[in-house]
Amino acid sequence: MTDATATLAFVDFLATAIFAMTGALVASRKQLDMLAFVWFAAATGIGGGTLRDLLLDVPVFWIINPVYLSICIVVAVVMHFAASLVASRQTWILWADAFGMAFAAVVGTAKALELGASALVAVAMGLFSATAGGIIRDTLGQEPSIILRPEIYMSATVLGAVTVVGGHWFGQPMTLSMLAGFCVALTVRLAAIQFDLKLPVYKPRKGRPWGRKS
Repeated sequence: MTDATATLAFVDFLATAIFAMTGALVASRKQLDMLAFVWFAAATGIGGGTLRDLLLDVPVFWIINPVYLSICIVVAVVMHFAASLVASRQTWILWADAFGMAFAAVVGTAKALELGASALVAVAMGLFSATAGGIIRDTLGQEPSIILRPEIYMSATVLGAVTVVGGHWFGQPMTLSMLAGFCVALTVRLAAIQFDLKLPVYKPRKGRPWGRKS
């Protein structure tokens, strides 16, 4: 294993742990038991990558390498006893989640490209990898989902994925393209957190009364 591969593997494990932590925090807010903590942590930590691999019709990553599932279980157990300490660091949690989101986006995009997927499909896989786990977490926890909030989250994911695709299109090494995509996604998300940036939302216009002639 080269140094670059080892670094990517370590960061991937770290991103899984961060997502698992956010899932366990939802379980803590619902005052659930330890098995529920494990379920929420695993669903969030490996849910996005599982969906990605199923859609790409490749072996699911955590079945090949159970270390990912083990990380989710360990995080869940630790959080069952330390959730109150972590939950008080809300800003830190948001920044850590941004890191996990950015990395998951570029990994999902790169994996799809390496399997020969088109640019559009690769971006979609990056989006699913970074957000599906959080959507599952929020749905199970009956909390407002990522896709129902006007935050710059999915758009940051897409920008990171598009950057990876662009680098690949112009013949750049995949590692360099992933690094660029990671920096773009992370920077956009952190800027949104720091300055409370949001995208414009749809506002319906008042319709004309029924029966009114043009």
